Amino acid sequence: MNQLKRLFTRNVVPILFVIVCLLGIHFAKMPTQFLMMEVVKRLARNSFLVLSLIIPVAAGMGLNFGIVLGALAGQIALILSTHWEWSGLGGLLLTALVATPLAVVFGYLAGLTLNKAKGREMITSMVMGFFANGIYQFIFLFLVGTVIPFENERLRISTSAGLRNTIDLRLIKGALDEVWQIPYQFTRFPMVTFAVIALLSLFIWFFFRTKLGHDFRAVGQDRQIAGVAGINTEGVRILAIILSTVLAAWGQLIFLQNIGTLNTYNSHEQVGTFAIAALLIGGATVTRATIAQALTGTLLFHVLFVVSPMAGQALFGSAQIGEYFRVFVAYGIIALSLALHAWQSKSLARSALEEEFTAKG
Repeated sequence: MNQLKRLFTRNVVPILFVIVCLLGIHFAKMPTQFLMMEVVKRLARNSFLVLSLIIPVAAGMGLNFGIVLGALAGQIALILSTHWEWSGLGGLLLTALVATPLAVVFGYLAGLTLNKAKGREMITSMVMGFFANGIYQFIFLFLVGTVIPFENERLRISTSAGLRNTIDLRLIKGALDEVWQIPYQFTRFPMVTFAVIALLSLFIWFFFRTKLGHDFRAVGQDRQIAGVAGINTEGVRILAIILSTVLAAWGQLIFLQNIGTLNTYNSHEQVGTFAIAALLIGGATVTRATIAQALTGTLLFHVLFVVSPMAGQALFGSAQIGEYFRVFVAYGIIALSLALHAWQSKSLARSALEEEFTAKG
């Protein structure tokens, strides 16, 4: 009975969202084929980004809102590749090659910053994402076409400096998804994209079984003890953020090649929030996240995303209520997780003090 209670307590969030998703499907009365088509598409485009969050959690850095920096690196590379007219799978791989050093630099700078803000990594990474977004917009809205020469009628705003709000990615649209697809009813499963996601999952699984992976976990459990054991804790933390940022850059490329359109100034804005919400819905916490939780959360979060507008329409006569609900869920689950983490930390500290006083008494 106690084991069942512990199991329920640990998985109360995913259990709750399974119930909410089932209720949403019931009230939405959505055709099964359409639901499957949308969920498969969203799993393919979003899973890589959610998986990129796992490594910093293991290293004790919490939920990395700074994956926005990785998304920006991917988008900068996409803008350049669109300008140079790279196309197909080869063009997408070259774009990833350009994005990687940018993401490494961004991740290194982010890691240095977060090492100066130990214990406040999540809020620092969030503010860092806003700061990077401001620089990105300043460059591509004001400097491109004035200080930075950039002549491309398809990308430039015709009447002023800066890039267009929307860039057509027709040259690489479906470059990964359409390599090999298996049709099933009205759905096409992008097998190569899912293979890439599986390879990342395998890499993360293998990584945490290496010495470096054990160092990451040791730093995540207790920085002081890890430092005494001879582990370069600051270097490990920087490497965790670099890996997360590079993976996020690649994940953003997978996301955008699936959509086929780049919203130049806002495609990256909700990347961190929605990926973190999906991870938490899968049952992850600020201090523990697994591959299964990441993939389960992505599935549940996007089932909810698909059904909530139609469920809102059926229940309240307005699909917009469903839109508000899913945004509320994204921010609400993050706030709840952070509150629970703070409560658990205080409870652990109180228990440790009580044990100490008992031992002395």
